[in-house]
Amino acid sequence: MGMSNGLLRVFKAIGLVVIFGVSMCACAGLSGHTMNWKEEVKLHDGQVIISERFYNLGGYPGLDAHERVPLDETVTFKLPNGKSIVWKNDFRDSVPEQNSLNHFRFDIVNGVPYLATYPAGCIAYNKWGRPNPPQVLFKYEGEQWKRIALAELPPELIGTTANVIVGRPASSLLKSFYTVEGVDAKNYPISTPEYKTILREPVKNGDAVTSCPDFNSPQYRSFKAPLPMRPPEK
Repeated sequence: MGMSNGLLRVFKAIGLVVIFGVSMCACAGLSGHTMNWKEEVKLHDGQVIISERFYNLGGYPGLDAHERVPLDETVTFKLPNGKSIVWKNDFRDSVPEQNSLNHFRFDIVNGVPYLATYPAGCIAYNKWGRPNPPQVLFKYEGEQWKRIALAELPPELIGTTANVIVGRPASSLLKSFYTVEGVDAKNYPISTPEYKTILREPVKNGDAVTSCPDFNSPQYRSFKAPLPMRPPEK
């Protein structure tokens, strides 16, 4: 029974990852295999900035798929002071580098930009060291994004929710511009807390990426001889 419950949790985790991870991305067909749009981003202090999002897309993941898989993403945030900063992310699991993150919260505290993301899939979750809460946080410092611990995040951002479109709209529903209300409407169906809220406490008994197999465990890294085969009976 224990093994069955464990497998069920893994399958549920993979299912949620598919929904809110890579396969949630969509191709708009606007310019070859790319898609892009602009959206309003409401900060914790009520200010609203504009984010421009652009994706390069690959092929279809299956014969019955309607959306192409993403290869990489570039997001340009236009800050209140008129400056622009860029967030770039690669979604390919085949590369060894830490990558494949979905961002869900951008904010600015005392002039410093912060970004909250989550690993988009089990491979990415393991690449990022299996954090719990299962989120990867950054601040913009020295003209680059630097990963930070939860303790380094300004307390006023703990518990804040998604203020950008999580994942991407379906190609058939894509708009060129989303207001704050439009962003909230797109995120409304998301019920998994770690995909839309900056968490303070670890996730327990979760059905999302925290249930992903640990690929660094001996079960996946050590060689195990196959079961011996019995000689055929005469």
